[in-house]
Amino acid sequence: MQSSMSSMSSGGRVWPNQESIRYLCPPDDGAPDMAGWQSPPVTPFKDPLYIPPVARPDAGAPTPPPEPDRHQLYQEYPPAVFHTVREREFQWQFHSDYGAVTWVWGIDGASPGPTYHARYGEPMLVRRYNELPPVEYANVGFALPSTTTHLHNGHVASESDGFPTDWIGGGEFWDHHYPNFPATNADPMTGARVPDEREKLTTLWYHDHRMDSTAANVYAGLFGMFLLFDERDSGDENDPDPAAWRLPSGEFDVPLILQDIAFDSDRQLAFDGFMTHGLLGDRFTVNRIIQPHFKVKRRKYRFRILNAAPSRFFEVFLNRSEEPADDDFVRFVVVSGDGNLNPEPVEAPSLYLGVAQRVDVIIDFSKFSSGDSLYLENRLDQYEGHGPSGRHLTDPDQIRAHRLLRFDVVGDEVDDPSRIPDFFRQYPPVDIASAKRERIWRFDYDGGLWTINGMPMDADRIDAGIEIDSAEIWTYRNDGITWSHPVHSHLSEWLVLAVNGVPMLPDMVQINPAVRDLSDFQRVFTKTHSDGRDYVMGSNVLRGPWCGGLRRDVANLGPLDEVTVFSRWPDFLGPYVLHCHNIVHEDRSMMIRWDVVPAGADFDGSRSVEDVYGTMPLPMHGEPRPSQATMQPGSQPFNPGVSRARAGGPTPGDSQPGSTMSSTMMQGGMS
Repeated sequence: MQSSMSSMSSGGRVWPNQESIRYLCPPDDGAPDMAGWQSPPVTPFKDPLYIPPVARPDAGAPTPPPEPDRHQLYQEYPPAVFHTVREREFQWQFHSDYGAVTWVWGIDGASPGPTYHARYGEPMLVRRYNELPPVEYANVGFALPSTTTHLHNGHVASESDGFPTDWIGGGEFWDHHYPNFPATNADPMTGARVPDEREKLTTLWYHDHRMDSTAANVYAGLFGMFLLFDERDSGDENDPDPAAWRLPSGEFDVPLILQDIAFDSDRQLAFDGFMTHGLLGDRFTVNRIIQPHFKVKRRKYRFRILNAAPSRFFEVFLNRSEEPADDDFVRFVVVSGDGNLNPEPVEAPSLYLGVAQRVDVIIDFSKFSSGDSLYLENRLDQYEGHGPSGRHLTDPDQIRAHRLLRFDVVGDEVDDPSRIPDFFRQYPPVDIASAKRERIWRFDYDGGLWTINGMPMDADRIDAGIEIDSAEIWTYRNDGITWSHPVHSHLSEWLVLAVNGVPMLPDMVQINPAVRDLSDFQRVFTKTHSDGRDYVMGSNVLRGPWCGGLRRDVANLGPLDEVTVFSRWPDFLGPYVLHCHNIVHEDRSMMIRWDVVPAGADFDGSRSVEDVYGTMPLPMHGEPRPSQATMQPGSQPFNPGVSRARAGGPTPGDSQPGSTMSSTMMQGGMS
């Protein structure tokens, strides 16, 4: 019998299973992922949109109390708000035609998890318990029940950022300290750190970031929204403060989380862990409901749209026509891109979103009549997981299949105290002279792995040492000719300097995903302050899709694209990561570690953790750890033996008892 350890020779070397290497990651000529897959059919727009609940703060600090010495700037920003959340396995109803039968993972019995409403000036601590069942008892068979949570582009210390190897197992918890202040500048007179209002963020999201299993764990359901407010973007459309923007709020401020998902014949999540160039689904969900409808009143709404798909890009349109042949598109009023508000509102015919990108839009339904319906549609063609084809869908049946959500306008005219102001805030400045280094990051496919600068991810290797409170210029370059990479770096949003060598100025918006010259940008931001008026519709209209403004946290690299950015890193030390946010690519090694280091300790090239920090281990973020993990009701007890204590952490004898998880049957749709 032929041994599975067959080998081939090449260049005088013999490699086991060398003939199989090409199946590890075939972006050029491999079959589309899950080719021909067909999920069980459903009736579109039958079920109502599910809106994740707003997370409710705890009454006080958790027990045992947090350990301040394990968090940077904890004493300067002591938590004023506390949350305790629990990651669990339960059954979810993606559609009433399926029933509440699909096993998922989520937070506090919901998938997506609860939406955090945070405020600048109110530091927060989130204690996250892992109450997922061990692998041998889990109904979600493709994911790993060891978890870490990343607040996508939150300005947080590394020990709370969700570093990929900072995972916890069943029954354990991790404390995330979110200080909720914008990135700072040094006062030139006193040297004191001063928060920069221009660095404020608004729409973030959190998701699992477990090393090698981010795609599986996010697909299972470990993610949700995190919204930041301040005195301007106050979350109150009736705010009497004349400086408040009074954007739509409360029930009129709605997250829309887009995902494509595949289901097997038993209505369970279908996940192919061996197709490493990307994962596509044939059912489109919004907030984990397949093609829902949403009844809207005749007034303005703020929609926070997030692409949380594993690999799919979206180009989203709003269509008044039920028949694709009679398209009647409605423009979006775009107020934010990625995590930050734009200087001014702009109107866009469509929204181009790479994986993990967000955009806040205002839609005014007062100009429609009761009984009208509008469709949120994805018209971008993508038939393989490694990136879009560059074409739009034209087949009417395909367009219908790619519809995401139907808005149903109901009722008479209503009072609407919300507004769209003519100006928000300026971007932070680009100070090229302050850049201490330039680095190039090349994204490619080498030897069956997705790589950055030819290297796979190694958490014990630091590929950039960045001096704290310094600035650098980075170039992200895609060396592939067929695949796309939505590139994300943690901790700091960047300012785009150029796309494919074409300079981008602060007043520009990118209006073509494939930039070739200046015509692929449009100069629209002309104001430096508010005139105290509302935005006038029709005064700032893009002639192409919204593809991003100057400030972003995801760079969409199409084939052979490159994006050059300016970024700075004040306030926090420690390890962070840069990676492709096609999270299937990330899990197959397209990620590197970079560290913010003390002044004078920065370096070029790659060094080992031991070389940078010496033989002593880095300070670890350890919390009390239970001696026994939780388990599914009805399963046999699982005893992992002695818990592994982190360096400097408490012993298992000091641990918090694990709690037994209750089974949750959650119906996603709401009537």
